[in-house]
Amino acid sequence: MDNVIRGKAYVLGDDVDTDQIIPAEYLSYNPSDPAERKYFGMYACVGVPKGQRGLPDGETVFVEEGSFRSEYTILIGGRNFGCGSSREHAPLALAEAGAKAVVAEFYARIFFRNCVNGGYLVPCECETRLVDEISTGDDVEIEVESGKLMNHTSGKAYALNPLGDVKPIIDAGGVFEYAKGAGMI
Repeated sequence: MDNVIRGKAYVLGDDVDTDQIIPAEYLSYNPSDPAERKYFGMYACVGVPKGQRGLPDGETVFVEEGSFRSEYTILIGGRNFGCGSSREHAPLALAEAGAKAVVAEFYARIFFRNCVNGGYLVPCECETRLVDEISTGDDVEIEVESGKLMNHTSGKAYALNPLGDVKPIIDAGGVFEYAKGAGMI
């Protein structure tokens, strides 16, 4: 995992669920097949209702129609990010679209663990309500080790909660890589 993650922010609101991140109709693609896996990125966040996409305007799409990749690297969410079903395809879809991290007030625990266990995204938590502080398109940077998010557009910095016990799993690239490196499998 990179210690510094920098890119454009994409802002979503509260209670973004896994069916909004990747609707069930797109789960027929095979994540093990590289030719099909990229479609998860193409359809990332298509289920997010208009009015909640790319806040504050509410209309900005995460991935432009016909593209497999997003111009946004860091998602900013509110409370209860990744709620709903336990589909691991949700963090996979965001990662396939080019996202590297999500910063939210708090997560549905299964989404958080799917980010960590699959090695898809760095799931950071911030006690500050960033959806009211950051706008879609802002240039933001996460310093993972120091636990800091810097909004280069506004010049404001925010403290992130420590990753704690999941950091070695994230550093290894997921739970299976961590287990291999630790001699567990």
